Amino acid sequence: MSQESLDDLKYELELKNAEIDELSMELESKNEEINKLKLYSTKLKYEKKNLEDKLDTKIDYDKARINELDDLAEKIKEKESIIEDKQDQVKYLRSLIDDYKKQLNSNTENLEIQLKKISKTYEDLLKQKDAIIQKQDEQIDNLIKSKEEIIKSNKTSVISLKLQNEKYQEIIDKLTKTN
Repeated sequence: MSQESLDDLKYELELKNAEIDELSMELESKNEEINKLKLYSTKLKYEKKNLEDKLDTKIDYDKARINELDDLAEKIKEKESIIEDKQDQVKYLRSLIDDYKKQLNSNTENLEIQLKKISKTYEDLLKQKDAIIQKQDEQIDNLIKSKEEIIKSNKTSVISLKLQNEKYQEIIDKLTKTN
């Protein structure tokens, strides 16, 4: 071969070596980039794992909160039921109180009516008592007058009897003296 072709070949070989060096450098650059991407990928996988763990923890926490909220909702329903029962009891007691108030008012009115009747009856009885006392006073006055008249009459009778007795005594004395 000729020197020229050999030089050409050497030149081409140098070119190819330069290309190979360039490609090697490019390959090394790409390998570095791949390594960086692998590291980045590993980092992303680690972050993904952390995020998944956090998400699982958050989901578990949220599930626990949901369960808590469900329990609270159930307790609230129970409390509402108790409150409704208490409100029903309060309504019932209020109706009882209202009934008692009506009954008390009715009893009070009845007692007032009875008290008025009793007062009226008492007044009538007092009037009757006064009338009876007045009649008794009149009867007592009449009895006193009758007694006084009887006493006068008796005195008169006694005097008359004394006089008659004296007359009869005189007659008896005369008769006994004459005999």
